[in-house]
Amino acid sequence: MAHHLILGAGPAGVIAAETIRKQAPLDAITIVGDEPEPPYSRMAIPYLLMGDVDERGTYLRKGAAHYADLKIDLVQARAQQLDATARTVRLDNGQTLKFDTLLIATGSSPVRPPIAGMDCAGVHPCWTLADARAIQALATKGARVLQMGAGFIGCIIMEALAARGVHLTVVEMGDRMVPRMMGPTAGGMIRDWCQAKGVQVFTGTRVEAIAMGSPLSVRLSNGQTVSADLVISATGVKPAIGFLEDSGLTCLMGVLTDEHLQTNVPGIYAAGDCAEAFDKVSGKTIVSAIQPNAAEQARVAALNMVAHVRGRAARAELKGVTQINVLDTLGLISASFGDWAGVAGGEHAELTDKQGGRHLSLQFKDDVLVGCNSVGWTEHVGVMRGLVEGQVKLGAWKDALMRDPTQLMQAYLASAQGQGGWSGADDARRR
Repeated sequence: MAHHLILGAGPAGVIAAETIRKQAPLDAITIVGDEPEPPYSRMAIPYLLMGDVDERGTYLRKGAAHYADLKIDLVQARAQQLDATARTVRLDNGQTLKFDTLLIATGSSPVRPPIAGMDCAGVHPCWTLADARAIQALATKGARVLQMGAGFIGCIIMEALAARGVHLTVVEMGDRMVPRMMGPTAGGMIRDWCQAKGVQVFTGTRVEAIAMGSPLSVRLSNGQTVSADLVISATGVKPAIGFLEDSGLTCLMGVLTDEHLQTNVPGIYAAGDCAEAFDKVSGKTIVSAIQPNAAEQARVAALNMVAHVRGRAARAELKGVTQINVLDTLGLISASFGDWAGVAGGEHAELTDKQGGRHLSLQFKDDVLVGCNSVGWTEHVGVMRGLVEGQVKLGAWKDALMRDPTQLMQAYLASAQGQGGWSGADDARRR
Protein backbone atom coordinates (compact mmCIF):
# COMPACT_ATOMS: atom_id res chain seq x y z
CA MET A 1 0.00 0.00 0.00
CA ALA A 2 1.48 3.33 -1.08
CA HIS A 3 1.65 6.40 1.17
CA HIS A 4 0.87 9.78 -0.37
CA LEU A 5 2.05 12.67 1.81
CA ILE A 6 0.61 16.15 1.25
CA LEU A 7 2.19 19.18 2.88
CA GLY A 8 -0.42 21.94 3.12
CA ALA A 9 -4.07 21.87 4.16
CA GLY A 10 -5.41 24.54 1.83
CA PRO A 11 -7.51 24.02 -1.31
CA ALA A 12 -4.64 22.42 -3.25
CA GLY A 13 -3.89 19.90 -0.51
CA VAL A 14 -7.52 18.95 0.06
CA ILE A 15 -8.38 18.61 -3.65
CA ALA A 16 -5.27 16.50 -4.22
CA ALA A 17 -6.14 14.18 -1.33
CA GLU A 18 -9.71 13.72 -2.54
CA THR A 19 -8.53 13.07 -6.10
CA ILE A 20 -6.03 10.45 -4.92
CA ARG A 21 -8.71 8.75 -2.83
CA LYS A 22 -11.02 8.41 -5.86
CA GLN A 23 -8.22 6.84 -7.89
CA ALA A 24 -6.63 4.75 -5.13
CA PRO A 25 -9.20 3.59 -2.55
CA LEU A 26 -6.68 1.61 -0.47
CA ASP A 27 -3.63 3.90 -0.46
CA ALA A 28 -2.68 5.82 2.69
CA ILE A 29 -3.06 9.62 2.51
CA THR A 30 -1.76 12.15 5.04
CA ILE A 31 -2.32 15.92 4.96
CA VAL A 32 -0.02 18.03 7.13
CA GLY A 33 -1.33 21.50 8.02
CA ASP A 34 0.16 23.95 10.50
CA GLU A 35 -3.03 25.56 11.83
CA PRO A 36 -5.36 24.18 14.53
CA GLU A 37 -8.59 24.62 12.56
CA PRO A 38 -9.94 22.18 9.97
CA PRO A 39 -8.72 22.94 6.43
CA TYR A 40 -10.19 26.28 5.33
CA SER A 41 -10.03 28.84 2.53
CA ARG A 42 -8.04 32.01 3.10
CA MET A 43 -10.12 33.63 0.36
CA ALA A 44 -13.15 33.34 2.67
CA ILE A 45 -11.56 35.45 5.42
CA PRO A 46 -12.81 38.78 3.97
CA TYR A 47 -16.35 37.37 3.98
CA LEU A 48 -15.83 36.39 7.62
CA LEU A 49 -14.78 39.98 8.39
CA MET A 50 -17.83 41.29 6.55
CA GLY A 51 -20.07 39.02 8.61
CA ASP A 52 -21.33 37.09 5.57
CA VAL A 53 -20.09 33.78 7.02
CA ASP A 54 -19.00 32.48 10.41
CA GLU A 55 -15.75 30.57 10.92
CA ARG A 56 -17.36 27.29 9.90
CA GLY A 57 -18.30 28.99 6.65
CA THR A 58 -14.61 29.27 5.79
CA TYR A 59 -14.04 25.51 6.08
CA LEU A 60 -13.33 23.80 2.77
CA ARG A 61 -15.52 20.82 3.68
CA LYS A 62 -18.42 21.29 6.09
CA GLY A 63 -18.92 17.72 7.31
CA ALA A 64 -17.08 17.10 10.60
CA ALA A 65 -16.26 13.51 9.59
CA HIS A 66 -15.37 14.28 5.94
CA TYR A 67 -11.66 13.45 6.18
CA ALA A 68 -12.13 10.50 8.53
CA ASP A 69 -14.76 9.04 6.20
CA LEU A 70 -12.27 9.24 3.32
CA LYS A 71 -9.53 7.75 5.54
CA ILE A 72 -7.41 10.87 5.09
CA ASP A 73 -5.19 11.50 8.12
CA LEU A 74 -4.85 15.13 9.23
CA VAL A 75 -1.66 16.04 11.12
CA GLN A 76 -1.21 19.45 12.74
CA ALA A 77 2.45 20.33 12.32
CA ARG A 78 4.86 22.29 10.16
CA ALA A 79 7.36 20.70 7.78
CA GLN A 80 10.94 21.42 8.81
CA GLN A 81 13.09 19.41 6.44
CA LEU A 82 12.71 17.22 3.36
CA ASP A 83 15.14 14.37 2.70
CA ALA A 84 14.38 13.58 -0.93
CA THR A 85 16.80 10.62 -1.01
CA ALA A 86 15.39 8.92 2.08
CA ARG A 87 11.85 9.97 1.05
CA THR A 88 11.09 11.44 4.48
CA VAL A 89 9.81 14.74 5.88
CA ARG A 90 10.70 15.87 9.40
CA LEU A 91 7.98 17.84 11.20
CA ASP A 92 8.23 20.34 14.04
CA ASN A 93 6.22 18.02 16.34
CA GLY A 94 9.05 15.50 16.36
CA GLN A 95 7.54 13.14 13.78
CA THR A 96 9.31 11.97 10.66
CA LEU A 97 6.96 10.75 7.94
CA LYS A 98 7.99 8.44 5.11
CA PHE A 99 6.31 8.73 1.73
CA ASP A 100 6.07 7.08 -1.65
CA THR A 101 4.84 10.28 -3.28
CA LEU A 102 4.93 13.80 -1.91
CA LEU A 103 2.90 16.89 -2.82
CA ILE A 104 4.26 20.24 -1.68
CA ALA A 105 1.21 22.49 -1.34
CA THR A 106 2.40 24.75 1.47
CA GLY A 107 1.03 27.90 -0.15
CA SER A 108 2.29 31.38 0.64
CA SER A 109 3.18 33.34 3.72
CA PRO A 110 2.83 37.10 4.23
CA VAL A 111 5.83 39.30 3.50
CA ARG A 112 6.85 41.14 6.67
CA PRO A 113 8.11 44.62 5.75
CA PRO A 114 11.28 45.79 7.54
CA ILE A 115 9.58 48.59 9.47
CA ALA A 116 10.25 49.62 13.05
CA GLY A 117 7.23 48.88 15.22
CA MET A 118 5.88 45.84 13.38
CA ASP A 119 5.82 43.98 16.71
CA CYS A 120 3.54 46.53 18.36
CA ALA A 121 0.19 45.36 19.72
CA GLY A 122 -2.44 46.30 17.18
CA VAL A 123 -0.31 45.48 14.10
CA HIS A 124 -1.50 42.37 12.25
CA PRO A 125 -1.33 40.62 8.89
CA CYS A 126 -4.64 39.33 7.48
CA TRP A 127 -3.78 35.77 6.52
CA THR A 128 -5.04 33.25 9.06
CA LEU A 129 -8.23 32.73 11.04
CA ALA A 130 -6.23 33.80 14.12
CA ASP A 131 -5.41 37.07 12.34
CA ALA A 132 -9.09 37.50 11.45
CA ARG A 133 -10.11 37.16 15.10
CA ALA A 134 -7.63 39.85 16.14
CA ILE A 135 -8.85 42.16 13.37
CA GLN A 136 -12.50 41.59 14.28
CA ALA A 137 -11.77 42.67 17.85
CA LEU A 138 -10.13 45.95 16.75
CA ALA A 139 -11.90 46.87 13.49
CA THR A 140 -15.10 48.02 15.13
CA LYS A 141 -17.36 50.71 13.69
CA GLY A 142 -15.60 54.06 13.76
CA ALA A 143 -12.16 52.58 14.52
CA ARG A 144 -9.17 54.15 12.77
CA VAL A 145 -7.53 51.54 10.56
CA LEU A 146 -4.40 51.95 8.44
CA GLN A 147 -3.70 49.31 5.83
CA MET A 148 -0.27 48.88 4.28
CA GLY A 149 -0.58 47.62 0.73
CA ALA A 150 -3.15 48.05 -2.03
CA GLY A 151 -2.45 45.02 -4.17
CA PHE A 152 -5.03 42.42 -5.14
CA ILE A 153 -5.24 40.88 -1.66
CA GLY A 154 -5.09 44.32 -0.05
CA CYS A 155 -8.07 45.54 -2.05
CA ILE A 156 -10.14 42.52 -1.02
CA ILE A 157 -9.27 43.16 2.64
CA MET A 158 -10.10 46.84 2.15
CA GLU A 159 -13.57 45.89 0.93
CA ALA A 160 -14.17 43.91 4.14
CA LEU A 161 -12.88 46.72 6.35
CA ALA A 162 -15.09 49.28 4.66
CA ALA A 163 -18.09 47.02 5.30
CA ARG A 164 -17.25 47.11 9.01
CA GLY A 165 -17.64 50.90 9.06
CA VAL A 166 -14.06 51.83 9.98
CA HIS A 167 -12.22 55.05 9.09
CA LEU A 168 -9.75 53.60 6.60
CA THR A 169 -6.40 54.86 5.34
CA VAL A 170 -4.53 52.85 2.70
CA VAL A 171 -0.81 53.30 2.05
CA GLU A 172 0.68 51.84 -1.15
CA MET A 173 4.35 52.19 -2.04
CA GLY A 174 3.63 51.77 -5.75
CA ASP A 175 2.59 54.73 -7.86
CA ARG A 176 -0.95 53.36 -8.17
CA MET A 177 -3.31 50.85 -6.62
CA VAL A 178 -2.95 47.17 -7.63
CA PRO A 179 0.33 47.93 -9.45
CA ARG A 180 1.00 44.27 -10.32
CA MET A 181 -2.40 43.92 -11.94
CA MET A 182 -3.22 47.33 -13.41
CA GLY A 183 -1.50 49.96 -15.54
CA PRO A 184 -1.22 53.61 -14.45
CA THR A 185 -4.59 54.75 -15.81
CA ALA A 186 -6.56 51.82 -14.40
CA GLY A 187 -4.77 51.88 -11.03
CA GLY A 188 -5.35 55.62 -10.78
CA MET A 189 -9.05 55.23 -11.52
CA ILE A 190 -9.38 52.66 -8.74
CA ARG A 191 -7.65 55.07 -6.34
CA ASP A 192 -9.98 57.92 -7.31
CA TRP A 193 -12.99 55.63 -6.85
CA CYS A 194 -11.86 54.59 -3.36
CA GLN A 195 -11.26 58.17 -2.30
CA ALA A 196 -14.72 59.14 -3.53
CA LYS A 197 -16.06 56.34 -1.29
CA GLY A 198 -14.38 57.87 1.77
CA VAL A 199 -11.14 55.88 1.90
CA GLN A 200 -7.98 57.96 2.31
CA VAL A 201 -5.40 56.62 -0.15
CA PHE A 202 -1.68 57.47 -0.29
CA THR A 203 0.16 56.05 -3.32
CA GLY A 204 3.90 56.35 -3.85
CA THR A 205 4.17 56.34 -0.07
CA ARG A 206 5.82 54.07 2.51
CA VAL A 207 5.21 53.48 6.17
CA GLU A 208 8.50 54.45 7.82
CA ALA A 209 7.79 53.58 11.45
CA ILE A 210 4.99 52.58 13.84
CA ALA A 211 5.16 53.94 17.39
CA MET A 212 3.52 52.05 20.24
CA GLY A 213 0.64 53.71 22.02
CA SER A 214 -3.10 54.05 22.10
CA PRO A 215 -3.64 54.97 19.37
CA LEU A 216 -0.65 53.80 17.35
CA SER A 217 1.27 56.55 15.59
CA VAL A 218 2.23 55.72 12.00
CA ARG A 219 4.88 57.86 10.30
CA LEU A 220 4.69 58.03 6.50
CA SER A 221 7.35 58.87 3.94
CA ASN A 222 5.28 61.86 2.74
CA GLY A 223 5.87 63.59 6.07
CA GLN A 224 2.45 62.86 7.52
CA THR A 225 1.70 60.97 10.73
CA VAL A 226 -1.53 58.98 10.99
CA SER A 227 -3.17 57.75 14.22
CA ALA A 228 -4.54 54.21 14.08
CA ASP A 229 -6.30 51.78 16.39
CA LEU A 230 -5.30 48.95 14.04
CA VAL A 231 -2.57 48.58 11.41
CA ILE A 232 -2.95 45.79 8.85
CA SER A 233 0.04 44.61 6.84
CA ALA A 234 -1.02 43.49 3.35
CA THR A 235 2.28 44.07 1.55
CA GLY A 236 2.31 40.84 -0.42
CA VAL A 237 3.06 37.15 -0.01
CA LYS A 238 5.84 34.77 -0.97
CA PRO A 239 5.89 30.97 -1.49
CA ALA A 240 6.30 29.12 1.81
CA ILE A 241 9.23 26.94 0.76
CA GLY A 242 11.99 27.81 3.25
CA PHE A 243 12.03 24.23 4.56
CA LEU A 244 13.22 22.99 1.16
CA GLU A 245 16.66 24.56 1.49
CA ASP A 246 19.34 21.91 0.83
CA SER A 247 16.63 19.41 -0.16
CA GLY A 248 17.87 19.01 -3.72
CA LEU A 249 14.61 20.33 -5.20
CA THR A 250 14.99 23.04 -7.82
CA CYS A 251 13.34 26.25 -6.60
CA LEU A 252 13.24 29.61 -8.35
CA MET A 253 10.55 31.92 -7.00
CA GLY A 254 8.54 28.77 -6.24
CA VAL A 255 9.12 25.03 -6.53
CA LEU A 256 9.87 24.44 -10.20
CA THR A 257 7.59 21.86 -11.84
CA ASP A 258 7.04 20.40 -15.29
CA GLU A 259 3.74 20.08 -17.15
CA HIS A 260 2.86 17.11 -14.90
CA LEU A 261 3.50 19.22 -11.75
CA GLN A 262 6.47 16.98 -10.95
CA THR A 263 9.65 18.53 -9.56
CA ASN A 264 13.17 17.55 -10.59
CA VAL A 265 12.87 14.58 -8.17
CA PRO A 266 10.60 11.78 -9.45
CA GLY A 267 7.55 11.20 -7.25
CA ILE A 268 7.71 14.66 -5.66
CA TYR A 269 5.20 17.22 -6.92
CA ALA A 270 4.10 20.77 -6.12
CA ALA A 271 0.83 22.66 -6.58
CA GLY A 272 -0.76 25.96 -5.64
CA ASP A 273 0.83 29.19 -4.47
CA CYS A 274 4.21 27.56 -3.80
CA ALA A 275 4.53 25.96 -7.26
CA GLU A 276 6.23 27.55 -10.24
CA ALA A 277 4.42 25.94 -13.13
CA PHE A 278 4.96 26.18 -16.88
CA ASP A 279 2.39 28.29 -18.71
CA LYS A 280 1.99 27.23 -22.32
CA VAL A 281 0.27 30.51 -23.26
CA SER A 282 3.16 32.77 -22.25
CA GLY A 283 5.96 30.20 -22.58
CA LYS A 284 7.19 31.08 -19.07
CA THR A 285 7.18 29.48 -15.63
CA ILE A 286 4.82 31.34 -13.32
CA VAL A 287 3.83 31.41 -9.68
CA SER A 288 0.15 32.32 -9.85
CA ALA A 289 -1.41 32.59 -6.40
CA ILE A 290 -5.07 32.24 -7.32
CA GLN A 291 -7.39 29.45 -6.25
CA PRO A 292 -8.50 28.17 -9.70
CA ASN A 293 -4.86 27.47 -10.55
CA ALA A 294 -4.29 25.74 -7.21
CA ALA A 295 -7.30 23.48 -7.81
CA GLU A 296 -6.29 22.43 -11.33
CA GLN A 297 -2.63 21.94 -10.40
CA ALA A 298 -3.68 19.78 -7.44
CA ARG A 299 -5.90 17.62 -9.64
CA VAL A 300 -3.14 17.07 -12.22
CA ALA A 301 -0.50 16.36 -9.58
CA ALA A 302 -2.75 13.90 -7.75
CA LEU A 303 -3.50 11.87 -10.89
CA ASN A 304 0.20 11.65 -11.64
CA MET A 305 1.04 10.69 -8.03
CA VAL A 306 -1.23 7.68 -8.35
CA ALA A 307 0.27 6.82 -11.74
CA HIS A 308 3.78 7.05 -10.25
CA VAL A 309 3.22 4.48 -7.50
CA ARG A 310 1.58 2.16 -10.01
CA GLY A 311 4.61 2.38 -12.29
CA ARG A 312 2.73 4.14 -15.05
CA ALA A 313 3.84 7.12 -17.10
CA ALA A 314 2.34 10.48 -16.13
CA ARG A 315 -0.58 11.30 -18.38
CA ALA A 316 -2.34 14.29 -16.81
CA GLU A 317 -0.93 17.61 -18.04
CA LEU A 318 -1.42 21.19 -16.96
CA LYS A 319 -2.84 23.02 -19.96
CA GLY A 320 -1.70 26.40 -18.71
CA VAL A 321 -1.55 28.79 -15.79
CA THR A 322 -4.57 31.06 -15.76
CA GLN A 323 -3.34 34.63 -15.49
CA ILE A 324 -6.61 36.21 -14.50
CA ASN A 325 -7.64 38.58 -11.75
CA VAL A 326 -11.14 40.03 -11.43
CA LEU A 327 -11.50 42.47 -8.57
CA ASP A 328 -14.49 44.18 -6.94
CA THR A 329 -13.21 47.31 -5.17
CA LEU A 330 -16.07 48.97 -3.30
CA GLY A 331 -18.35 48.23 -6.23
CA LEU A 332 -15.92 49.03 -9.07
CA ILE A 333 -15.17 45.93 -11.16
CA SER A 334 -11.74 45.65 -12.74
CA ALA A 335 -10.01 42.80 -14.55
CA SER A 336 -6.53 41.84 -15.68
CA PHE A 337 -5.59 39.05 -18.08
CA GLY A 338 -2.30 37.70 -19.41
CA ASP A 339 0.53 40.07 -20.27
CA TRP A 340 -1.49 43.17 -19.40
CA ALA A 341 1.62 45.41 -19.55
CA GLY A 342 2.41 44.27 -23.09
CA VAL A 343 5.31 42.40 -24.70
CA ALA A 344 8.39 43.49 -26.61
CA GLY A 345 7.48 44.51 -30.14
CA GLY A 346 3.76 44.42 -29.41
CA GLU A 347 1.05 46.99 -30.07
CA HIS A 348 -1.38 48.64 -27.70
CA ALA A 349 -4.90 50.07 -27.95
CA GLU A 350 -6.57 52.00 -25.16
CA LEU A 351 -9.90 53.68 -24.49
CA THR A 352 -10.64 55.67 -21.34
CA ASP A 353 -13.83 57.33 -20.13
CA LYS A 354 -12.87 58.61 -16.68
CA GLN A 355 -16.16 60.37 -16.14
CA GLY A 356 -18.03 57.17 -16.88
CA GLY A 357 -15.58 55.11 -14.81
CA ARG A 358 -14.61 52.91 -17.77
CA HIS A 359 -11.19 51.97 -19.13
CA LEU A 360 -10.07 49.32 -21.61
CA SER A 361 -6.46 48.52 -22.52
CA LEU A 362 -5.58 45.82 -25.06
CA GLN A 363 -2.09 44.42 -25.72
CA PHE A 364 -1.24 42.58 -28.94
CA LYS A 365 1.61 40.51 -30.28
CA ASP A 366 1.13 40.30 -34.03
CA ASP A 367 -2.60 39.50 -34.41
CA VAL A 368 -3.03 37.81 -31.00
CA LEU A 369 -4.45 39.51 -27.90
CA VAL A 370 -1.83 38.67 -25.25
CA GLY A 371 -3.17 40.72 -22.34
CA CYS A 372 -5.63 43.37 -21.25
CA ASN A 373 -6.86 45.60 -18.43
CA SER A 374 -10.40 46.76 -17.91
CA VAL A 375 -12.18 48.95 -15.38
CA GLY A 376 -15.96 49.16 -15.29
CA TRP A 377 -16.30 47.10 -18.48
CA THR A 378 -17.87 43.94 -17.11
CA GLU A 379 -19.64 42.79 -20.27
CA HIS A 380 -16.34 41.95 -21.94
CA VAL A 381 -14.69 39.91 -19.18
CA GLY A 382 -15.53 36.47 -20.60
CA VAL A 383 -14.53 37.47 -24.12
CA MET A 384 -11.21 38.96 -23.00
CA ARG A 385 -10.32 35.79 -21.13
CA GLY A 386 -11.28 33.62 -24.08
CA LEU A 387 -9.20 35.58 -26.56
CA VAL A 388 -6.12 35.76 -24.32
CA GLU A 389 -6.14 32.15 -23.11
CA GLY A 390 -7.16 30.78 -26.50
CA GLN A 391 -4.31 32.63 -28.25
CA VAL A 392 -6.85 33.36 -30.96
CA LYS A 393 -5.49 34.70 -34.25
CA LEU A 394 -7.59 37.76 -34.96
CA GLY A 395 -6.46 38.48 -38.51
CA ALA A 396 -8.09 41.68 -39.79
CA TRP A 397 -10.02 42.01 -36.52
CA LYS A 398 -6.80 43.02 -34.78
CA ASP A 399 -6.72 46.26 -36.79
CA ALA A 400 -10.41 46.78 -36.04
CA LEU A 401 -9.71 46.48 -32.31
CA MET A 402 -6.79 48.88 -32.58
CA ARG A 403 -9.26 51.43 -33.95
CA ASP A 404 -12.12 50.53 -31.57
CA PRO A 405 -11.31 48.30 -28.57
CA THR A 406 -15.01 47.93 -27.76
CA GLN A 407 -15.46 45.55 -30.73
CA LEU A 408 -14.23 42.61 -28.61
CA MET A 409 -17.43 40.58 -28.83
CA GLN A 410 -17.61 40.90 -32.60
CA ALA A 411 -13.94 39.96 -32.88
CA TYR A 412 -14.50 36.89 -30.73
CA LEU A 413 -17.54 35.74 -32.68
CA ALA A 414 -15.75 36.16 -35.99
CA SER A 415 -12.38 34.70 -34.97
CA ALA A 416 -12.47 32.43 -31.91
CA GLN A 417 -15.49 30.32 -32.80
CA GLY A 418 -14.08 29.56 -36.22
CA GLN A 419 -10.88 28.34 -34.53
CA GLY A 420 -12.66 26.32 -31.84
CA GLY A 421 -12.00 28.98 -29.23
CA TRP A 422 -12.66 28.86 -25.50
CA SER A 423 -16.38 28.48 -24.76
CA GLY A 424 -16.42 30.68 -21.66
CA ALA A 425 -17.01 33.73 -23.82
CA ASP A 426 -20.15 32.06 -25.17
CA ASP A 427 -21.34 31.69 -21.59
CA ALA A 428 -20.61 35.35 -20.94
CA ARG A 429 -22.53 36.37 -24.06
CA ARG A 430 -25.56 34.27 -23.13
CA ARG A 431 -25.65 35.83 -19.66
